[in-house]
Amino acid sequence: MTVSESLEARGHLMDSGVLASVLDDVLAYGGDYRIDRLDVGKRHEDESYARIVVSADDDPALQRLLMRLQIHGMNQVDPGEAVIRAVERDGVFPDDFYSTTNLETVVRIGGQWIPVEQPEMDCGLVVVGDRVRTVPVSDVRAGDQVVCGASGVKVVLPVREHSTSEDSFEFMSSSVSSEKPQALLVRQIAQRMKEVKADGQKVLWVGGPGIVHTGAAPAFTALVEAGYVDVLFAGNALATHDIESALYGTSLGVDLAMGKGVEHGHEHHIRAINTIRREGSIAAAVESGVLTGGIMHALVKGGKKIVLVGSVRDDGPLPDVYTDVIVGQRAMRAELPGVGFAIMVATMLHSIATGNILPASIPLVCVDINPATVTKLADRGSAQAVGIVTDIGLFLEQMARELIPGYST
Repeated sequence: MTVSESLEARGHLMDSGVLASVLDDVLAYGGDYRIDRLDVGKRHEDESYARIVVSADDDPALQRLLMRLQIHGMNQVDPGEAVIRAVERDGVFPDDFYSTTNLETVVRIGGQWIPVEQPEMDCGLVVVGDRVRTVPVSDVRAGDQVVCGASGVKVVLPVREHSTSEDSFEFMSSSVSSEKPQALLVRQIAQRMKEVKADGQKVLWVGGPGIVHTGAAPAFTALVEAGYVDVLFAGNALATHDIESALYGTSLGVDLAMGKGVEHGHEHHIRAINTIRREGSIAAAVESGVLTGGIMHALVKGGKKIVLVGSVRDDGPLPDVYTDVIVGQRAMRAELPGVGFAIMVATMLHSIATGNILPASIPLVCVDINPATVTKLADRGSAQAVGIVTDIGLFLEQMARELIPGYST
């Protein structure tokens, strides 16, 4: 005996590889499938439609399979009503909890489809009155009402852009290459940033210390001062080496003007940390006049949001760094409302962490000299990520020239 369910999907299923991924996942999860209907779009801009029947050995296996297939936009033809159970223990979901995607999601409760607030992957869905929100397992509490199983839940794939204009950027194309024309890509990203700012939305940057090491801090500072950085997510290292640069003119002890190490330069980063710890915070150091330049100075002076989350390898750390990563995650999530564009530069771990909490509807660009950084981001579920493989210093200088009239290094 097996149990089965009819599923359907609509969109660019063929050229995006969605249908192939769906069928592969069915088999990988020990299920089987039958294609009942397949309408293939004839033109590049046409959508396709697929309806398949998937089967599994029992209902728990089928429910896990249905949840897995939703990451590809596959929904039940007749989703029914959501099943809701109470949480019994703090920090523990029911065994059959619905595991979320980062796609736009709606839940059917009492015959009404309710949109999920701030979609995020790998969370549960908590129902409070007529609202449904994502919640990580660490934050769920006994008594919370949680959606269980795949019934009554639908997801929506972001609309994929199909334009032949050179000024259009296809944000659902996850290709990674070092051979794309960088000037064109920079122009497209800059144009999207202008559009996002014109719409009153925020631009989120996720940065690593490579911004400072490559000598790109002045370009990034100029972007902050020009209003193109509303929120910065980073670790202890970016802030530390930016402050080291502002205080000593070095990054990891290397003179940024001369490109060579200086005497006692290996001490500069820890002395920079000590200086800020004496002041109590980065903002206090700016206020007192101890810190007078650099990225952190510009962000503080501009009233921009900075979320620094640390790791076990950090020196110091700076007093502003969240050393409890769960608290740091909450601080990052708190800054996501209103973000209309995200760009990640020179950081693998923070890029993946941010990709994990971003809704798929937010366009995402990842820039790194290492192609593996962008590939891992896409593999971890951030299918909307567009990768650019290039030197961070050159990229940021080009961005500054594109966005800031008269900018020169």
